[in-house]
Amino acid sequence: MTDPARPSGGGDVSGEKRPKLLAVTACPTGIAHTYMAAEKLAQAAERLGVEMKVETQGSIGSENVFSDNDVREADGVIIAADKDVDRSRFAGKRVLAVGVAEGIRHPGQLIEQVRTAPVQGAAGRDGGAARPADAALSGGGDSSGGGGGGKERSVAYKALMNGVSYMIPFVVVGGLLIAVSLALGGHATPEGLVIPKDSFWMDVNNVGVIGFKLMVPVLSGYIAYAIGDRPALVPGMIGGWIANDGSLYDSEAGAGFIGAIVTGFLAGYLVLWIKKVEVPKFARPIMPIIVIPILATTALGLFFVYVIGSPIAWVFEHLTSWLSGMTGTSAILLGAILGLMIAFDMGGPVNKTAFLFGAGLIATGNQTVMGMCAAAIPVMPLGQGLATLIRRKLYSEQERETGMAALFMGLFGISEGAIPFAAARPAQVIPANMLGGAVAGAMAGMAGVTDAVPHGGPIVAVLGAVGGVPMFFVAVAIGVVVTAVTTNALIGIKERGRRSGAAVAVGSGAGGGAMAAGSAFAGVGMSADAGDGAVGAGAEARAVGAPVAVAEQGGVLSGYLTGQTVKVLLDSRDKEAAIREMAEMLAASGNVRDVDELVRVALAREEQGTTGLGEEIAIPHAKTDAVSEPVVGFARSAEGIEWGSLDGTKAKLVFMISVPEAAAGDEHLRILALLSRKLMDTGFRERLSAAPDETAILRVLGEIQ
Repeated sequence: MTDPARPSGGGDVSGEKRPKLLAVTACPTGIAHTYMAAEKLAQAAERLGVEMKVETQGSIGSENVFSDNDVREADGVIIAADKDVDRSRFAGKRVLAVGVAEGIRHPGQLIEQVRTAPVQGAAGRDGGAARPADAALSGGGDSSGGGGGGKERSVAYKALMNGVSYMIPFVVVGGLLIAVSLALGGHATPEGLVIPKDSFWMDVNNVGVIGFKLMVPVLSGYIAYAIGDRPALVPGMIGGWIANDGSLYDSEAGAGFIGAIVTGFLAGYLVLWIKKVEVPKFARPIMPIIVIPILATTALGLFFVYVIGSPIAWVFEHLTSWLSGMTGTSAILLGAILGLMIAFDMGGPVNKTAFLFGAGLIATGNQTVMGMCAAAIPVMPLGQGLATLIRRKLYSEQERETGMAALFMGLFGISEGAIPFAAARPAQVIPANMLGGAVAGAMAGMAGVTDAVPHGGPIVAVLGAVGGVPMFFVAVAIGVVVTAVTTNALIGIKERGRRSGAAVAVGSGAGGGAMAAGSAFAGVGMSADAGDGAVGAGAEARAVGAPVAVAEQGGVLSGYLTGQTVKVLLDSRDKEAAIREMAEMLAASGNVRDVDELVRVALAREEQGTTGLGEEIAIPHAKTDAVSEPVVGFARSAEGIEWGSLDGTKAKLVFMISVPEAAAGDEHLRILALLSRKLMDTGFRERLSAAPDETAILRVLGEIQ
């Protein structure tokens, strides 16, 4: 197997200096795509006589990291990634950026194309005259041309995800500190849940409030950073602060997280535009640290205050007037409208309008409007938290952890706990939130629920501020279920559409089947996030009495795959039967408690996206307590089994990986990385296919070091 860390290539028959390239591979989950692309690029470089070093940015961290000398001597850089990769270290180098799948499908074409790629640091423009290295890059390659290149994840997508990932800790820390302080130090008064000013819990609350105040600027700032790099960070953060502080533009409510997304993108693209302006050479050093941040921050701040701020204030005022005219209408209709507004922007002007409208009526003796609001307020965080519990496979490990925090925040009426989900998937989450909020508000209005304090969530009922407590909880519970079910349904529809699009996009590529690798290690069967276990670290070999184990061959599958879990030929002719046959084979290890449940989970994983990787490979898997210890099986099919692989090949080499829910550690990530790379080696696959018996198969698998 080619080592991407080692210079690739055969001899230089021409006597000319071989070109030197660098490559970075990375995918959001950081397992299969990352290492398959690395191996394919290294193999192509060796075939084309190009010296290459590949840095992988996977779930186990960055490996084969470039030194300063590597970058200095490189003639070009290929970035095959579906997540943000820092390019600042490649300033002055030709950089070709594509999606990670292109590194798998068209590695040779990428090596050809990098010689004409734009120069990093030249405002996205080609640097002009070709360097001497360009001539070297043009020789020895596959000149067949072709589509190649491909597309990266959109800049907007990566920027939004970047902002959300940095925002989440602020939401969680701030929200949980506020919730704890309210639970242990607060009590209900006509002014709301009050914590004594000089108490310890007020200090805890104040720390949490700071976290919440920083949440929105951080979201905005790191969206901008992903687009315009470091010069965009300051205008993005300051713009986000302005968006969240309505007092700066005469509004009683700030623009919230939606305003932060707007300012983040405005700041990022404004900085990109300023970078394109030609300036004298003496001014260039101060542009990124002084000139660009000052210009962008000033322009964005004033634009928000004088242009965007006024419409926000206008919306706030007119919504309040409109609601005031509805107090005599049906309580069900009014409750539904208030629930829609509460759920729409979770702290923005629409949410605040509904909340302040209800709070203002408490003093007049009308507590039913606040009762409608109080029922809708916790629906978003509780609904999103529940969604991560009932369909865990749709969410990353980080999202599931955020979901648990959202559940806790929802109990205390902190609707901002749902913001990370709404910011990451606005088209799916916001409509689901609004539907659940409307249901909760309408049911509270129908039942005449009241709330005597300007706050919401179960906490106000527990503290005695709610009238009609049973119906309050019924309204909240039904709204939460509606939000959770709708969210998962909409996300599921989007995922199916995305996979269908991916199949069309890569179906014609020779290596297109490897595109499935990212999904093959994610979802219900096995989350590809670093926190999930698959072939758990440190697990002992359990195959007592196994005739042969990979351990005897020194392979990394030691203890997980033995002679008992290897089959030379599968009897099954279809995918479902093959999965059951392999599950029964795994049961021979003594580590499977429930074969039927293992099969059910593995098949449910297949419904989320095929685990057929292409190249006649499939890796079905399941993460379930139907197994007591991690176990791996391997079997071959003579005729091949239709597995839905994107390259159209039937699966002849089938690995099945099963781990318990509680499995942890990152040893499995290393194993999967090595397995993914090794399976890209044609010679390895041929030896695995030709091995005559279990012992020979285990000997071949022992090559995975």
